[in-house]
Parts: sequence; structure tokens; C-alpha cells
Amino acid sequence: MRTLSDTLARITRLRTGKAEHLHARNRLSTLTNFGPNPGALKAKYYLPKNLAKRPALVVVLHGCTQMPTDYDACSGWSKLADKHGFALLYPQQVRDNNGNLCFNWFLPDDIRREEGEALSIRQMIQTMCSRHKVSSERIYVTGLSAGGAMANVLLSTYPEVFAGGAIIAGLPYATARTVSEAFERMRGQGVPKPRELRAKVRAASGHSGPWPTISVWHGTRDSTVAEVNARAIVEQWRGVHDLGAAPTVTETIDGQMRKVWKDNDGRELVSFYSIEGMGHGLPLDVASGYGKSGPYMLDVGISSTAHIAHSWGLTRKRDKAKPPSASSSNADRSCSAQNKVRNVIENALRSAGLMR
Repeated sequence: MRTLSDTLARITRLRTGKAEHLHARNRLSTLTNFGPNPGALKAKYYLPKNLAKRPALVVVLHGCTQMPTDYDACSGWSKLADKHGFALLYPQQVRDNNGNLCFNWFLPDDIRREEGEALSIRQMIQTMCSRHKVSSERIYVTGLSAGGAMANVLLSTYPEVFAGGAIIAGLPYATARTVSEAFERMRGQGVPKPRELRAKVRAASGHSGPWPTISVWHGTRDSTVAEVNARAIVEQWRGVHDLGAAPTVTETIDGQMRKVWKDNDGRELVSFYSIEGMGHGLPLDVASGYGKSGPYMLDVGISSTAHIAHSWGLTRKRDKAKPPSASSSNADRSCSAQNKVRNVIENALRSAGLMR
């Protein structure tokens, strides 16, 4: 039988946990009045208290079934922004556009310059720049899965906007036009040859360079988006940058293989992180203090968030936050809230033969 003191302590812990959970979900603000919004998207954003006078901006695109609040809590982006003073923008898909909350990276009307979802996100970026004095030379984009594919859409259609991009478990630009073709590409079927992949990016805008730097992240056991897509993205952008076939550097970072293609001045233009044994999701190192495990948020001992931010010059080094406190388990619950939804969707896809 619990004593009175035990009961009071339990109530206090529950209240504290609920407050921390709500705080994790309320870190992001709603971006409104950002333009005509032809893609009918929503948006969240985050500004740390120590926001720089001319801050960098990171655009973060969630994956299917995900929401910006949970993605942020699990990925660790706003915690990193707190420490280094940059701004965050989270475009948000809505069910009226896609029942599974996937960005429509495969629909022609949403992936062309000055149209659909791509233009909506461009309008969000313009609004953030004008309202918060964002440095136009320091705008970056990253995304997971469908969000990674949409990040590639933005890098291809608006290359003059971005200094760099990071595509995680994503797909090459403009390789599908329908839902059925999208699933084929996800399985690694019908991916165009390198010459055609490069031509698609060059035809997406009138841009002549310099092109954004690109990093690609993918798990070797991804059964949702085949790893061949990661290699195709590398080929797509290696060709756009006119880089040779052989990587300049092959090394091991935090136990994972990394290949880098550099230009003649030694600048890293394209990099590929192959995460051994990882399935479909965002690579995290929870022990670093940035990120928490959850659906598609995978603790594999390497923090993609910290490495990506460092590669963009947002941090002086690949630092680590303070070790997570015991109370962090309350925030973990916000990252796992979508488990049931994910399982239902994946089971349906497997039953239909669209996912292994």
C-alpha cells in the first residue's frame, strides 16, 4: 500500500512530466500569412532566445505520418538551435493534400518551380527572411523520407536559395509522376540512369551555379526506401557539380562509412553516409544529448543532426549536449505517440505488396 508521501511524490512527477511533455510540443510557433500558398501547406517555426542578428535558417521537412512538433522533439534541431542561435522552419503537410501526411514529392504540379508545394515552401522561406532578418547566404534544407525527397525538390527547383541540403532516406528528383510510380521508385525499380537524373535537375530551373552542397544519409537495411535511391541522389548531384566518379575521401565517422566528393579547392560538395544495419529513419546518437528515439527516429550511434549542422558551419565543432536527465523519458513519449499509426500504415502497405 502506498504511503501518503509516496502518493504525493507520484502526483508531482506526473504533473512535472505532463508539463515537460507540453513544453516539448509547444516549442514551435505557427507561421501565418506567408503568401498565396498554392500547395495549401501549414508551417511552424522556432526562434531561440539567443537568435543571431543575421541568423542562418534551417528548413526541416518531416516524413510521412509525422508532425513538426514530434519531429523536432526527436531530431534535436531546436535544442541545437538554442545553443547556436539559428532559426528553424518546419513546413507541415495536411491530410487534405495527402492522407498519410507525406509531402507530394512525386506529383508534377507540386515539384515544379513556381508551383504547388514547392512554391508554398519558397514563400515560407521568404516570409522568414523578411520577418526575422535571415541571412540569405545561409539557408539550408533537410528532410526525412518523403521530406527528404521534397528537400531534393527544393534544392533542384530553387538552387539559388540554398547553400546546402541534407537528404535522409529520400529519393532523386523528378523520377515519379504518380502514386504507383512513387512506390516503384521506393522499391528501387525504374530509377533513371545517371545522365537522365542530372538532366532533370538542370532542367528544373535556369540556374547556372554555384550549386548547393549535398549530403545523403541512408540505412543499408532500409526496406521502405531502397538504398539504390541514395546512390542515385549522389549520382544526380555529383553530375550537376561535375565531379569525378571516385570519391575524394572514404572514411569512417562514428563507426559509419562516409564518402566525400570535393572540388579542386578541397571544398566538400557531395557526401554520402551509409549507415550499416539501419532501417528506415533518421540516424541519431541519443547519448549526445541531441534527439530521442521514436518512430523512424533511430538511435544508431551517429547524430545526423549534429553532423549536418556542423557541415553547414552552424556549429564550431560536432559538440555534444549535456547528457539527458532522468526526466527526459517524459519527452520520449511525444516521440513515440505515432507508433500505432505507423504500424497500421506499414501493415497495409505490406498487405498490398508495396513494402517489404
